[in-house]
Amino acid sequence: MNFTTKIPILKYQNPIDYNSKILSLGSCFAENMGQKFDYFKFKNVVNPFGIIFNPVSIEKLIYRVINKIEFTESDIFFHNESWHCFEVHSDLSTSSSELLLANLNKVLHSFRSQIQEATHLILTYGTSWIYRNKVSNEIVANCHKVAQNQFDKEILSVETIEKSIQNTIDLVKKINPNCNFIFTISPVRHIKDGFVENQRSKAHLITALHSSNFQLPTSSYFPSYEILMDELRDYRFYADDMLHPSQTAIDYIWMKFFENYVDEKEFATMQQVCDIQKALHHKPFNVTSDSHQKFLKNLNQKINTLASKYPQIQF
Repeated sequence: MNFTTKIPILKYQNPIDYNSKILSLGSCFAENMGQKFDYFKFKNVVNPFGIIFNPVSIEKLIYRVINKIEFTESDIFFHNESWHCFEVHSDLSTSSSELLLANLNKVLHSFRSQIQEATHLILTYGTSWIYRNKVSNEIVANCHKVAQNQFDKEILSVETIEKSIQNTIDLVKKINPNCNFIFTISPVRHIKDGFVENQRSKAHLITALHSSNFQLPTSSYFPSYEILMDELRDYRFYADDMLHPSQTAIDYIWMKFFENYVDEKEFATMQQVCDIQKALHHKPFNVTSDSHQKFLKNLNQKINTLASKYPQIQF
């Protein structure tokens, strides 16, 4: 692909390798990138509490996790025949309050261990717009289809976002002082907020993340949003809804990421993993043929060779 605009990306000073433990949090674009890490068999955990879009809700969850504040009955509610929690995604909702609380607290404790062990924390912010529960006055991460008149919609100020990001950094460093931070903004447009409102939202996030407060030796900004808006500025790089990036765009942004954030010494291993992944998805004409049996033997040899070097890689 040839493009007229090339966004400069500084080579990351604390690169990711196959010994790294990556924790990715944030919007649905974090899930897209997480799938890439999974495909190439890096040690990767994505959104233990589900997709979270705004910085304050991410901070709130990390505060709870770091301080081991378990979820209780006061943190959940019943709506549309299911139990939910305003702090997490609806993927965790269940028909049983006991099961929901058990799951939430199980994730809480495992999430804390993941933060402690993470070498890299990738935070993908999606929006500055938040919904505040009128009863509790708390910002919610997910409305769970509760009537909109139960919430006040607000946009977070740049100052509030800056403070929230700094709090998140400080909380993580409390139990993991050596963690590296990679910040990015989701290129997914939130058009339900409105075209102008979406731009305001992204602008607040961009301004906050480029504050001098976050220019740390262990932090970096990766321009996911800018790549899609400026390098891939064509609707052919969007999915059918014209809001989410297409697979071609996701692949291109991933290419830009690994070229600048993954240690070059791992590129050969990534190619080996890619070759094995493609071979595993190969559909033979005849599964009993000699040529296919030879193909399988060769494939198993490649997998075993890679596993001997990286025991954590499993296919």
